[in-house]
Amino acid sequence: MSDLVDKLGDKLRDKKWMMTSAESCTGGMIACAMTDKAGSSSIFDRGFITYSNESKIDMLGVKAETLEQFGAVSEETAEEMVKGALKNSRANIAVAVTGIAGPSGGSILKPVGLVYIAYGIKGGVTQSTEHKFKGSRDEIRLQTTKQALKHLINIIK
Repeated sequence: MSDLVDKLGDKLRDKKWMMTSAESCTGGMIACAMTDKAGSSSIFDRGFITYSNESKIDMLGVKAETLEQFGAVSEETAEEMVKGALKNSRANIAVAVTGIAGPSGGSILKPVGLVYIAYGIKGGVTQSTEHKFKGSRDEIRLQTTKQALKHLINIIK
């Protein structure tokens, strides 16, 4: 994962951008990965760990109606998390993750390993992708973190 952090950090430094993360199922793993390296304060503004629905509403402005209609684990919620993270930070780019890491909590419609990763640039379009990861809770969380970093690397021109 260190190579992903280095690559993303280089791209952020080149643009003189800062990033933020809004994390549910990863519980701060993205923020931890980005801040493990010295000098990360020049590229990482803040992280929002919004595990509960209430925290998504309070800290990121996710609409209660979105959570009721689509659920916490949804494309719509992930995208609202990105928008809220950008609005409530000094960051130029944001990533948000919400999913079911397991081992319990899944259903037929939303199985363990289902994760939505959303990402966006301030003033730009917010996008999201659905992922279906396999493995243990720790493996799903690690795969989510790595994929979130890859998405950010790919959208920075």
